[in-house]
Amino acid sequence: MSVTGLPFDDFRVLLRDLPGPDTQALSAARARDRQLTKPPGSLGRLEEIAMWLAAWSGRAPAVNRPLVAIFAGNHGVTKHGITPYPSSVTQQMVENFAAGGAAINQICVTHDLGLKIFDLALDYPTGDITCEPALSERDCAATMAFGMEAIAGGTDLLCLGEMGIGNTTIAAAINLALYGGTAEDWVGPGTGSEGDVLERKIAAVKQAVAFHRDHLSDPLEVMRRLGGREIAAMAGAILAARVERIPVLIDGYVATSAAAILKAANPSALDHCLIGHVSAEPGHLKAIDKLGKTPLLALGMRLGEGTGAALAAGIVKSAAACHSGMATFEQAGVSNANSH
Repeated sequence: MSVTGLPFDDFRVLLRDLPGPDTQALSAARARDRQLTKPPGSLGRLEEIAMWLAAWSGRAPAVNRPLVAIFAGNHGVTKHGITPYPSSVTQQMVENFAAGGAAINQICVTHDLGLKIFDLALDYPTGDITCEPALSERDCAATMAFGMEAIAGGTDLLCLGEMGIGNTTIAAAINLALYGGTAEDWVGPGTGSEGDVLERKIAAVKQAVAFHRDHLSDPLEVMRRLGGREIAAMAGAILAARVERIPVLIDGYVATSAAAILKAANPSALDHCLIGHVSAEPGHLKAIDKLGKTPLLALGMRLGEGTGAALAAGIVKSAAACHSGMATFEQAGVSNANSH
């Protein structure tokens, strides 16, 4: 491989050489599962989740230090009137997170989840994707590297969310670039866009993908041209978690678009990830289907902020607790179906 020294090179190498699942830990978890006081398969997806935790953490299923990481970014495309809210709301919501006043704060308290908020240069929106790249390659790579630092304090379950006025427009543009179809297939109301605002949103996505169309065969170019800082940071966080064997829960439409970039670069890149929920944003279920995933929850939510992933973390914690805490047939003195 030739070394060009371009900012994305290190990420291309990481994406090429991703670690696989820990088959030994998975085998041990399966063996224990067969001994637990329940009919085989009777806990349904909880059993699948426990096996997933074992495979990607390399140990018995456990969630001791869950973390919700929220990345906040602003977008130049909002100048086209594609959302009813001004970009200043992003900063205001970051302050609300810090003060404990948002929905995500309440969910984190309820499920005993850590919470970190990352403010990504909110005073400097990305480029207007309808007529210029969102980021330079250098800035995009630096933001991915920053996102990788989200796990630096230690975690064994990473829940990814975002905040950014205009970023469902960004997500729609990424999905259109990766999967084709029409802008209308991928553009939804987001934070309440309707009527003329929704029409402008659709037009902006069409214009952006048409403007960049000669550069969209490379997923990392899709990210830097059509994405945003929160997209790049979430992609970096997912990649770092894979390298460090940390299972990941992905939140809604915007977080899913960041994950899609990685899967487009390497089909196995999201094997350590689950989708926390399917949001009410119309394109989200289509996007999840493209990733070959099944969401854990469907509650009609469309807030972002990592709320769906954080709620799903409660289910993942329950799956781990059932696996580790249940008695075996032998311990409980209960007759197994295989015993005579």
